[in-house]
Amino acid sequence: MTTRSFRDAEKALEWVKEIYDGNIEYLRYAFDVFSKGKWSEGRAHAHYPYLEITTKKAPVVDNRLSFGFLSHPGVYRTTLTRPDLYHAYYLEQFSLLLKNHPESELHVGVSDVPIPLHFALGENFFLEGDLSTEQLTRLPEFFDQPNLTIMDDTVPSGTHVVKPGEPEPLALFIAPRVDLSLQRLKHYTGTTAEHFQKFVMFTNYPFYVDEFVRLGQELMSASDDAETAKERSQYTAFVEPGNVITYNANLDNPLRAEGKKPPRLPQMPAYHLKRADGTGITLINIGIGPSNAKTITDHVAVLRSHTWLMLGHCAGLRNSQKLGDYVLAHGYVRDDNVLDSAVPLWVPIPALSEIQIALEKAVSKVTGLDDYEQKKIMRTGTVATVSDRNWELWEQSVPVQRLSQCRAIALDMESATIAANGFRFRVPYGTLLCVSDKPLHGQLKLPGMADKFYRERVDQHLKIGLMAMEKIRALGYGRVHSRKLRSFSEVAFQ
Repeated sequence: MTTRSFRDAEKALEWVKEIYDGNIEYLRYAFDVFSKGKWSEGRAHAHYPYLEITTKKAPVVDNRLSFGFLSHPGVYRTTLTRPDLYHAYYLEQFSLLLKNHPESELHVGVSDVPIPLHFALGENFFLEGDLSTEQLTRLPEFFDQPNLTIMDDTVPSGTHVVKPGEPEPLALFIAPRVDLSLQRLKHYTGTTAEHFQKFVMFTNYPFYVDEFVRLGQELMSASDDAETAKERSQYTAFVEPGNVITYNANLDNPLRAEGKKPPRLPQMPAYHLKRADGTGITLINIGIGPSNAKTITDHVAVLRSHTWLMLGHCAGLRNSQKLGDYVLAHGYVRDDNVLDSAVPLWVPIPALSEIQIALEKAVSKVTGLDDYEQKKIMRTGTVATVSDRNWELWEQSVPVQRLSQCRAIALDMESATIAANGFRFRVPYGTLLCVSDKPLHGQLKLPGMADKFYRERVDQHLKIGLMAMEKIRALGYGRVHSRKLRSFSEVAFQ
């Protein structure tokens, strides 16, 4: 397929789709023949489409923008995948490039980056289950396999070095890296990427999931009240692990429920309250620990979310705090260790004003407490994130001194990890925690106390998170994707 040049974003995307679909169709055909023992044509190669743009002068753009333009003259390129899934995203990025660089054209062609067979077959295909042992052994002789040497995150981590004569990166992720994460998302969450929404909440307790599922099913149910039905109709479907879809009964011609619940939940189950434009809310129960937090955000990052919000429980570190009080993080102490090489500890992880304001307003609205009165139930300050769940068993003078020196008001195991990865991947982030124990003051998290506390607080905390997401959505995502998350010389894609 030949390289073509475009000044029309839609036509450029059509050619991307034609290249991608043609290559994927060929790989699937070759694999089908191979699986029947009839393939005799040697190696079956297929390649990703690429997008390239050359600009010879610096752009003159609205200086409030954080993406959508090339910071300096040069040649920029990226490979693309899944135009079905990324259609709206690609169309917007293409359109912004053409708008901000009216002297340039988009060049679309076939790259030299091979499409691994595993990615061509999609998230729902289990390759090992349909081949014999001999076929599995011979598979690399005929088909390209995933190549981890080209899937690093040096571009988002800010360590990428452009070789002489090589185009500069146009996006944070190349196509194989995206495809890898799409596969991993299905594995870890039990739902495919098409269901993920632009606003993502992470939690470390299943109690939040129970309430989110209850709310999602309620919103999908029909209402005889016209106002209630209209309010519920902003969401089109609710999706649970196994791609179990419940469609909104308040919409015209509602579809039937589909999907099948898995025999056991995946490691980090995801639930999706969907809107037609993809700006609904996804909740992921990441479990406990920074490793899980990094793992899932590494992969959610390729979906280019508009906001990540951590809603979970923490240890309150101040005697003035009460169980059930809220903590709005405006800084982080990173003792989680999992991102130290990608985001060095000397890198500050700033609070994002738009997220902070939305969370504070949501707390005020839900609790009915304004301004000075809000201080009775919420503190804003530093959250310390650690990797050792049994930090309370350290010799106590060590944690007490460190936590006092950094002015920490709360401690958990996930918040700083999510914020640091949000910073690394240019995804707006925020943290609102709820105090569930006070180990330094003798109030330990014990089964009876915890269960009673969770049932009383989860409903309110989740409402605050959902309302904050609605407020952030209302800003428009151009306002949310802050310039403070972008570097000196950035990729053009959001």
